[in-house]
Amino acid sequence: MLEAAGVSGIDLVGLDEVPPFPEAPETAATFEGNALAKARDGAAATGLPCVADDSGLEVDALNAMPGVLSARWSGGHGDDAANTALVLAQLSDVPDERRGAAFVSACALVVPGGEESVVRGTWPGAIAREPRGDGGFGYDPVFVPVGESRSAAQLTPEEKDAASHRGRALAQLVPAIAALAGS
Repeated sequence: MLEAAGVSGIDLVGLDEVPPFPEAPETAATFEGNALAKARDGAAATGLPCVADDSGLEVDALNAMPGVLSARWSGGHGDDAANTALVLAQLSDVPDERRGAAFVSACALVVPGGEESVVRGTWPGAIAREPRGDGGFGYDPVFVPVGESRSAAQLTPEEKDAASHRGRALAQLVPAIAALAGS
């Protein structure tokens, strides 16, 4: 994304390239709050500018839930099949026209001793009646983006990256990252 925007002079460093550090639990009530907490932890531990994300699924008929609880909606953390099954069960009697949903991603940029930026990207769609496709993870098999007949799990990785909530949020951070590089 940075390369496509003509941003140079940034060396990306992944979490696997820095010593492990303690991360505070995700206790904020918003995606933005959790993303900011993660980015602050990363910046404090590494001394480097840090970008962090918090994301999940908001379902209209469930009052924007599972929201920040998306990864642990069924009780255990990261049980994608159980989380998806629970959402489908909760929507079992909801008509198709009321199954609107959106993937949401909040991305935060924290510069040690400096600025903090938080942005939000959304990917609108609807919840299908049953899982379709083998790609992606989480709720991808039941999420059908607006304008698509395929689920997010049926899209190619390139198609998903070009349209996703995370891509939309990260694109908003490009100017702030470019400013760090002096680009």
